[in-house]
Amino acid sequence: MLTAAQESAAQFLLAARQSGRPGPRIDEATRPADVADAIAVQRRVTDLLGMTVGGWKCSVPTAERSIVAAPIFTPTLQHRSPCTLRVTGTVARIEPEIAYVLARDLPARAQPYSDSDVRAAVGSVHMALELIASRYAEPKTVTYPELLADFIANQGLFVGPAVDAPGERALEGFPIAVHAGGTLLTTVDGKHPDGHPFKPLVWLSNYLATRGDHLRAGQIVTTGSYAGIIDVPLDTPLTLAYGDFGQLAVTLQRAA
Repeated sequence: MLTAAQESAAQFLLAARQSGRPGPRIDEATRPADVADAIAVQRRVTDLLGMTVGGWKCSVPTAERSIVAAPIFTPTLQHRSPCTLRVTGTVARIEPEIAYVLARDLPARAQPYSDSDVRAAVGSVHMALELIASRYAEPKTVTYPELLADFIANQGLFVGPAVDAPGERALEGFPIAVHAGGTLLTTVDGKHPDGHPFKPLVWLSNYLATRGDHLRAGQIVTTGSYAGIIDVPLDTPLTLAYGDFGQLAVTLQRAA
């Protein structure tokens, strides 16, 4: 059952989302104290928003972050340029990632899903950009439970072209070049933070089963940035080269 503090924190984050502008931390008396608190708040915000969950972001847990997962809502999944997002400054914040589209459900079950089980459920693999926006004005000052309650700063996902059957090892790391308006903005020797983007997908499949939920056909799962957060200009054609896999092209625009 939700506690009064969890309800208060959820209402606070809901209001922050609806305002469209980052603000202060959750009041100290009601902010989530641990991961269990954070997940309860995250689920309550999901209920309050009333949006369909169209995907997830996740990473393999660590000792410091025992659960790393947050839903991504269907209305915030974008497939065509221009891509709109909420921005408070003059640049957009993105993370270049690899995302998996599920071709079939992975329903909750007692037996854990194996790598081969999950791989058989994947329909396609895509270049993607996670769209980053914290509801906190100073996100570096918050605790991990506060970050988790706020969906780990997700505001959506831009889904780019499919990757044509890459080799398993090839997705461990590859160079990323970002061009803005035809000019090279930055290059990164991209490395997946968990060693391979498929690992978090397997973890998420089994984690969701432990809480009575599951991955569904059509959902898309993004599993970690190869380059951290990159600040890019608005209203400028962007091209991101993902090694030899292909290119993702998009123009990012401020949402009305």
